[in-house]
Amino acid sequence: MQLPRNVIAGPGAIESVGPICRSMRLKGRALIITGGTTKGIAGDKVAESLSRSGYDRDFIIVESATMENVLKAKTAAEEMKADFLLGVGGGKSIDIAKLASTQLDLNFISVPTAASHDGIASSRASIIQGGKSVSKQAEAPMCVIADTSIIMKSPYKLLAAGCGDIISNYTAVLDWRLAARLRNVYFSDYSAALSEMTARIILDSAHLIKPGLEESVRLVVKALISSSVAMSIAGSSAPASGSEHKFSHMLDQIAPHPALHGEQCGVGTILMMYLHGGDWKRIREALMTIGAPTSAKELGIEDKYIIEALMKAHDIRPERYTILGDSDLPHEAAVNIAKTTKVIE
Repeated sequence: MQLPRNVIAGPGAIESVGPICRSMRLKGRALIITGGTTKGIAGDKVAESLSRSGYDRDFIIVESATMENVLKAKTAAEEMKADFLLGVGGGKSIDIAKLASTQLDLNFISVPTAASHDGIASSRASIIQGGKSVSKQAEAPMCVIADTSIIMKSPYKLLAAGCGDIISNYTAVLDWRLAARLRNVYFSDYSAALSEMTARIILDSAHLIKPGLEESVRLVVKALISSSVAMSIAGSSAPASGSEHKFSHMLDQIAPHPALHGEQCGVGTILMMYLHGGDWKRIREALMTIGAPTSAKELGIEDKYIIEALMKAHDIRPERYTILGDSDLPHEAAVNIAKTTKVIE
């Protein structure tokens, strides 16, 4: 079980990066992995805090989560003889730092600038390989430092997407239970309970999540970290990734312009909750209250791609059994499900 040793979330938290590293007895040189935009937003502040605490530090700028950039980060770390890595930015920078640090056997600190998915604290890294996004096992960050005043300034749609990713835990756990019954896969009651509780907090607090509120950011960040912990306890992404994630990943492959991961997972949760016979209307209402997409139109994706993704999503990670089964959903059934749930008109 791999869990973050420290989690710091609050306004101005980024100023404490250096002192926190000292408190965790980290020594030597630090490599900061960040994006071109996020360097100015947060990367430079992280570097300044590290310098004030006596650390040598350097930057590497990455713009996409590819294996080529993982190799680039590893090479930079080896050349500067880095002792630990920091992923500063959105999911791409954090996932690259996470996988590179794992392969180098170095400590890793996550400093997110947005709260759009649970990768900020999980032991999984989403990397593009062979033109497809694959989930790779990695080490969870030893520390997560989430400056809510910075995250609050990121586009609100990113926070709403994070809510969609958390709410999707509901159907992920339902799929996990189904796989345990039908395929005898390992199931953790503790992990499932934590995952469901996290989703329920967001669902019950939907009316409190609004743009420009630091409290909203803090709530979502804590929920994302709890979701990551559930995965670490399970030793897999099963508590937070089921049929709704398959649907999202299939959209990534077939839609000319996919939406945000969490946005697609939220819509996928509506569809999969219908298939499970659950309260899909409450899921839809919560997403609408938060301001997250609930339809193909709001995702900016044509209806035909929603239908195709629904039909063929089972092909994604076929080893993970879900409510989608092992064969294509009939076209007529897919259209009926999408229309009934108002995902398409």
